[in-house]
Amino acid sequence: MEGIEHRAGSVLVTGGAGFIGSHLVRRLLAEEGVDHLVNLDRLTYAGDLARLDDVAEDPRLENVIGDICDRDLVDRILSTRGIRTVVHLAAESHVDRSIAGPAEFIRTNLTGTFTLLEACREAWSRGGDADVRDADVGDADDPPARFVHVSTDEVFGDLAVGDPPFTEVSPYAPSSPYAASKAGADHLVRSYRRTYGLPAIITHASNNYGSHQHPEKFIPTVIRSCLEQTPIPVYGDGSNIRDWLHVEDHCEALVQVMARGRIGASYLVGGEDEWTNLDVVRVLCRIMDARIPAGAPHDRLIRFVTDRPGHDLRYATDSSRIRKALGWVPTRDFESGLRATVEWY
Repeated sequence: MEGIEHRAGSVLVTGGAGFIGSHLVRRLLAEEGVDHLVNLDRLTYAGDLARLDDVAEDPRLENVIGDICDRDLVDRILSTRGIRTVVHLAAESHVDRSIAGPAEFIRTNLTGTFTLLEACREAWSRGGDADVRDADVGDADDPPARFVHVSTDEVFGDLAVGDPPFTEVSPYAPSSPYAASKAGADHLVRSYRRTYGLPAIITHASNNYGSHQHPEKFIPTVIRSCLEQTPIPVYGDGSNIRDWLHVEDHCEALVQVMARGRIGASYLVGGEDEWTNLDVVRVLCRIMDARIPAGAPHDRLIRFVTDRPGHDLRYATDSSRIRKALGWVPTRDFESGLRATVEWY
């Protein structure tokens, strides 16, 4: 397996009250190597500590309500909790919101990432630059710290039907302010690895789905529309293609990257399960027909709406690197995952 086994110790998760973050917090608390876990979350519209109610009594969990752009706060957390592992998920992530108001995306995704990087660089270099620079593959000892930056496949732009999927060396070509802000954050992380030796790793995930997702996202919107018997909005003709990944499979990949990922590497994490948006809606409608027959057929609720500006046609990921290097594979097929998601709602 790639890399040296890294013991997580005291962990900082940013955005741990969000959709993916809350699943990751829950997964990490099942790890014996996690001594203490700080969840730093600003609790914007997308954050909700109720997502963590089932682990709220775990004595290792500390929820801190605060902003990743607050350097003094981040410094205090790193220094007083002895943080040796950072998993950075906090981000503004909804493309439509980034089109309507990009400023908050630049602030959180770029300035927030910069703030974390600077704080980690200082905190992890206090014992000498070698403490950080030597944290690489090939060392005999556990790297002293690591910074896992959670990005998206959207930084690579889009693909035509029939194009080969994205890989870790695909060129960046972001289409939306959201994707551009995440691309900029990725470049900052890479620069801190190369210039300062910060022990950083980047992951790029495909579209996530599962329980606890914010209602404005695509799959929750469809489910809610079926439950409320209101129109199901579908952009354009519904032909846009996405690669779907269950959130719990994503979090398992992040745990593997934390433990054995190669410092300086990037990993694509995808379900390699491509569906058009319209086909996703139709599958959900069939699931709802069986679950709530009184509302059937739910596909009568489908309404095609004006397409999103700059809407990417297709995302597809080649996750062979993480599969071969770390032994990670997704365990949930999309249709059974959708059924479980519907049951949760």
